[in-house]
Amino acid sequence: MSVISEPASERLHRSFEALCRIPSPTGSERAIADWVTGELGALGITVEEDDAGPAAGAGAGNLLARIPGAGDWTLTFCSHLDTVPLTAPVEPVRRDGGWENAGDGILGADNKAAVAAMVELARAFAPPAAGAPPPVGIELLFTVAEETGLDGARNFDTRRLCGRFGYVFDHASPLGEIITASPSHMRIDAEVRGRAAHAGLAPELGASAILAAASAIVKMPQGRIDTETTANVGLVSGGTATNVVADRCTVSAELRAVEHAQLDRYVTAAIDALQEAADSACCDLDIKLEQLFTGYRASRREAPVLLAARTLRSLGYTPSYRSSGGGSDANALRLDGFLCTNLANGTEHAHERSERVSFEALDANLGLMLALVREAAAAS
Repeated sequence: MSVISEPASERLHRSFEALCRIPSPTGSERAIADWVTGELGALGITVEEDDAGPAAGAGAGNLLARIPGAGDWTLTFCSHLDTVPLTAPVEPVRRDGGWENAGDGILGADNKAAVAAMVELARAFAPPAAGAPPPVGIELLFTVAEETGLDGARNFDTRRLCGRFGYVFDHASPLGEIITASPSHMRIDAEVRGRAAHAGLAPELGASAILAAASAIVKMPQGRIDTETTANVGLVSGGTATNVVADRCTVSAELRAVEHAQLDRYVTAAIDALQEAADSACCDLDIKLEQLFTGYRASRREAPVLLAARTLRSLGYTPSYRSSGGGSDANALRLDGFLCTNLANGTEHAHERSERVSFEALDANLGLMLALVREAAAAS
């Protein structure tokens, strides 16, 4: 397994703790972007910030930094700066062999474990401490507004990248997993409009939007449909008082599928269920569809997949290939023409109050990045 030097590990853990203490929910990335820019700038590395912030709904733009290498090609690494909303202040503590939040909320290991490792990767190769340039060029991309729909990466111009291909480190699963498939994600927002009436005096004059929505929900696709397709109704809101037949109800749902035909099939089923229920209850219906990201399926023969598998074996891991139910910046970057692969980063319980990362996994994440640089040089 991965072994890094004790000084590198100490720096890595200090950086991770410092990053976790910087609140950075989507839309509030300014402070963490400044921290990363300052750390890399102190190493003599220029950081470029794009203008994606406003379009992405972020507090900063995407950051791009490069370390020239001795080889004739460049390898790109990517992680995101934002987190899901905080439910409690973050107070990182060392507990049971890992980092956790002492408070009742997320730690921010998604994706600050990868951000910290990328900063330490830069320290390992930045002149003059390194003494010599890295064997291949290293490109570091830090994105914003990932958690709300990959908006930072979607608004990043991949033509700016010099890497032959790259890696996103954003899957909360054990190191060794290579994500070779990720779904398309469709959001459905429906508003059912009925007719209000007094619930005690004349309920028969009303048309309940809540009743129509409830009828639709029980017929909509739900849960795990197959190994690569899921559906969920996550938000329902409506009504004004118990003595009023509700004339408004909103329903928000999502569908995810790797195969586009499956996505179309179950989106159609959800829409049909909503329309039939609205018609039966004499209600009107408005539906808004939004595809948050587009899925992909990568061949195991793709260059980044092959290099990742070879690197993992060199570190003692047995590579495994996984179809994920989540999206990552890899979805957006691939759609824009940049070949990249998402790799597991060893974090646990992403988006949960029990989120954590073990000391071993945090060190191994950096070890994997260092080994990818080494293997890329050997491959070139």
